[in-house]
Amino acid sequence: MRKLAPFAVLFCLCATARAGDAADAPAAKEHRPEVSSHQCGLSTPYNVLADTGGIWLYRDEGAPKEIFFHGGELSVDHRVQQVSAADAQRLRLMETEARALMPQVAGLARDVVDITYDALGGVVDVLTGSWLNARKIERKRKEALAYVDTTLGKGRWDQDAFGGNFEKYVEREAEDFKGSIARHLLWQIATGRADAMEARADRVGDELDAKLDARSEAIEAKADALCAQVRRLDELQQALEYRFGGQPLRLIETSGKDEGAELAAAAGSGG
Repeated sequence: MRKLAPFAVLFCLCATARAGDAADAPAAKEHRPEVSSHQCGLSTPYNVLADTGGIWLYRDEGAPKEIFFHGGELSVDHRVQQVSAADAQRLRLMETEARALMPQVAGLARDVVDITYDALGGVVDVLTGSWLNARKIERKRKEALAYVDTTLGKGRWDQDAFGGNFEKYVEREAEDFKGSIARHLLWQIATGRADAMEARADRVGDELDAKLDARSEAIEAKADALCAQVRRLDELQQALEYRFGGQPLRLIETSGKDEGAELAAAAGSGG
């Protein structure tokens, strides 16, 4: 599996095939995205708002708590800071890069929502064949897309919303279908149709895997491009001459590992 990210906030997704246990059904596969604040060995402890008014980073704990920059000016914890001409230019570049990245991140978030619900819908369709379940999944998809549009789509990335909680959210969504799947499986067994259903599940599952794998590769290519842009932001940050309490200003931090590379290795080994 692979991960991807935005600006300093590093929105991270995994959207490649992974052997899984969907609703305790045999032969089911799970294409499950994850969201985290880590990517490419970098992370951020901040929530982020990037819009035409500037870039605002904020958190509840730690120092500084709030950082804002716009038009080459810098404010830390509500106090305007003196910066050099070189730093002012770096801040302008960081603002431009961050603002340009957010729409890309929103687009990737929409991609991962779609692939998630396509995978979930495919499994539920094979195991239940219920049009009511299909409508329910589409309603959940629309709700998730609407949430992306009102957060990332407006330049807002929150730790609580995207910092590793998306996978848990999808798991809770899948729980809603376990009862329907269990009833359908029992009915197939009771009527002697279990073998036919299993054969269909294998056939349709292979087709679904192939489609989702192809889409995942395209998403991974976008992820790689975003990762390079995030590193560019980190380079600009590291070049800042400004010091807060005698220390460099750290909007992006080194997390000590590249989670995307680790996940790719795990997927390649079947883990």
